[in-house]
Amino acid sequence: MILSPELSERIAAARAEYPGMRERDLADRLGLAEAQLLAADLGRGVRRVIADPARLIPAVEPIGDVMALTRNDWCVHERRGRYLGFRPGEHAALVAGPEIDLRIFPRHWVHAFAVERPGKDGPRRSLQVFDAAGDAVHKVHLGLDSDVAAFERLVDELSLDEAAPFDLVPRETPDAIRIRPDRVAELRESWSRMTDTHQFLTMTSRLRFDRLGAYRSVGEPWARPLPADAIVEALRRAAAAGLRLMIFVGNRGCIQIHSGPVERIEPMGPWFNVLDPRFNLHLRADKVAEVWLVRKPTRRGDAVSVEGFDAEGRLILQIFGKRAENATDTAAWDSLAEDLAGRVAA
Repeated sequence: MILSPELSERIAAARAEYPGMRERDLADRLGLAEAQLLAADLGRGVRRVIADPARLIPAVEPIGDVMALTRNDWCVHERRGRYLGFRPGEHAALVAGPEIDLRIFPRHWVHAFAVERPGKDGPRRSLQVFDAAGDAVHKVHLGLDSDVAAFERLVDELSLDEAAPFDLVPRETPDAIRIRPDRVAELRESWSRMTDTHQFLTMTSRLRFDRLGAYRSVGEPWARPLPADAIVEALRRAAAAGLRLMIFVGNRGCIQIHSGPVERIEPMGPWFNVLDPRFNLHLRADKVAEVWLVRKPTRRGDAVSVEGFDAEGRLILQIFGKRAENATDTAAWDSLAEDLAGRVAA
């Protein structure tokens, strides 16, 4: 794969002008996909590797303790741990370890790179996976306790020829929010009969709603709008109360889940951050346009979530209460979420 000399020169000049800028931000400034920045450095600390998660994830496991990163435009989810419990699947795969918990959609794992950059404490090594448009879907960052030899074996075993085709497609534009006024009664009836949260997407697809369209349509007691700052407020209160949460952040290729408490809350400019030893969350709170309190019936009781969307109707993150193993009680979280709804009524 060869980039034009003109494009390579533009990228090199931008790196020199903005030496500390993150790759994603630099790509946006240049009007490029992030994957193109890595492609420009092939042979200089960057190698292409097989992106197929059925090949890639089993090879990540021996690397040991790493940091998994999944993000969308407005939220970054970082979780330290090991890649354990991988289960492959043609349409959906998962990593189900005690710390790193992922839902993977393999058709969007199209391009991947192994990256080694100089750092003040030694080389910074990572694996970075991108979709067909060149946007990042998942990254694995090695740390001080990672097995570098296992990383190098992965690169040797899964490397691709640099001349292999590298074609990017245009980004998909967000779909309009889908609402079917003629099927709202059917939506409410089907919703009330759910027994598992995983039935939600099947139901909305069958009835031709998307997620936000369903929330706007179904009404109480299943979905209620909250103030735009309710996500931040929920995290603050959960941290103060020591509640165990499940925090979902994803994109079209991967969803990453944190299960546990949040402790150190640090706002920094427009970013609202959780900065815990094994879990970091970085949220552009100013980009949260809608927040919903959602109830989904399950056999273990209602699953209650607080969910944030951007101005285009795209899901930014979801927060649930974390049930203890074989337990059904999330009463403290449920009460917190209901209190947020009470702010609207007041």
